[in-house]
Amino acid sequence: MIVKIIFLILFFLTMVGVGVYSRKHATNVNDFVLGGRSVGPWLTAFAYGTSYFSAVVFVGYAGQFGYKYGISATWIGIGNALIGSLLAWVILGRRTRVMSKHLSAATMPDYFGKRYDSNTLKIVASAIAFIFLIPYTASVYNGLSRLFGMAFDIPYTVCVIVMAALTGVYVILGGYMATAINDFIQGVIMLFGIVAVIVAVLNGQGGFYEAVMNLAEIESDVPLTMGQKGVFASFFGPDLPNLIGVVILTSLGTWGLPQMVHKFYAIKDEKSIKSGTIISTFFAIVVSGGCYFLGGFGRLYDTPAIYSESGKIVYDAIIPAMLSTLPDILVGVVVVLVLSASMSTLSSLVLTSSSTLTLDLLKDNIIKDMNEKKQLLIMRIMLVFFIVVSVVIALDPPTFIAQLMGISWGALAGAFLAPFLYGLYWKGVTKAAVWASFICGVLLTVSNMFLKFIASPINAGAIAMIAGLIIVPVVSLITPKMDKKKLDSIFSCLDETVTVSRKKSIEE
Repeated sequence: MIVKIIFLILFFLTMVGVGVYSRKHATNVNDFVLGGRSVGPWLTAFAYGTSYFSAVVFVGYAGQFGYKYGISATWIGIGNALIGSLLAWVILGRRTRVMSKHLSAATMPDYFGKRYDSNTLKIVASAIAFIFLIPYTASVYNGLSRLFGMAFDIPYTVCVIVMAALTGVYVILGGYMATAINDFIQGVIMLFGIVAVIVAVLNGQGGFYEAVMNLAEIESDVPLTMGQKGVFASFFGPDLPNLIGVVILTSLGTWGLPQMVHKFYAIKDEKSIKSGTIISTFFAIVVSGGCYFLGGFGRLYDTPAIYSESGKIVYDAIIPAMLSTLPDILVGVVVVLVLSASMSTLSSLVLTSSSTLTLDLLKDNIIKDMNEKKQLLIMRIMLVFFIVVSVVIALDPPTFIAQLMGISWGALAGAFLAPFLYGLYWKGVTKAAVWASFICGVLLTVSNMFLKFIASPINAGAIAMIAGLIIVPVVSLITPKMDKKKLDSIFSCLDETVTVSRKKSIEE
């Protein structure tokens, strides 16, 4: 217990210290929200990765999908690395940086407003972002609290409030630069921590070969496989169609999440994008691939601890049950690992929400006269407001982790992914198509929460994203186009010649 507490105290002191150090980088709105658009490749790549993977992945998703699909769940981690990181950086990274700078857009709703010349679109996008980032935040608290309960026997309420307060302190003090530096520190902890945990867990099962052999002896409870042995140790597992749905939601979904895309707004230069692509992909392979690979052995820990009083499996309890068998010092490492993952995601969420509310909803719409100093003040107040709201919801979460995240990702990515992606490359996207994507993504996800016409909220989110990718080009072809002069002005940044063509460089 002393070792665990020492780890925690050192971790918390480091996070707050970084916040104090970063105050000088948060003196204006551009610095507070974007780090002055001068963040290097390592900080950006780790900020992207640590915002991507939190307690939701480590505790919720790895536990649930590892149990359902066995070691084939590792494909989810591979998809996260190749689609959610590598392709996202290659397809979105550079164009997002160039166009957001050209349009002076600091947030995703701000991008929608200026790219499609509609203040109403900006306001609605900011409302969608704020509303659906809250359940995601609640799921982050939920996953972390289970691990703290296992390691320290700390009440859930205390865990949530302390974590929220500490995150709030360093984000309020240092803004984006504080989150980026802390994300780097937290990312290093995650990389080493996940490797140590996998080695320890497999050793506890007699090694990799013995663990796989034991997993292969378990009979399948999936109807399609009719009690067949070996499916949980097989290449594609017992339920490939639903596995693909999870890969799509967790990988492609990042392309439409405001807190993820925001990282590309802040990156420094061309070289940083190329380096960041490699670093981010490597980080995702180790962390996400490692989490799902570890979760794939969850059925070997079929103990009473993972069942509720009614006899149902509590998926969020599977990973804590696996980790409870580790030596104390490793449990301390795991707690700091998951705390790192969770606080980095949480800081990204609260910064995105507060900046979106302030810059896109309140500024010029509700509060007309908002100078630089007032914007910073209100943004910090909104940070506190968002943290308080998310804590209140987290204290009485409506359902388990994966569903909360599925609802949030499904609505946000279903609404935003298609108009954001097409808007970077195609002049033909119309305002009506953007509205259609917003309505489809939100309506499909929310209606499915109540009517449950799609059994899994994960699959509902994946379908919402794919629907948006089809709806936007179809509606764009049959609705009035935007003004050609405005479009040419928006896209001119991609062809502008300085010393070299902007297609080759984004140096200032």
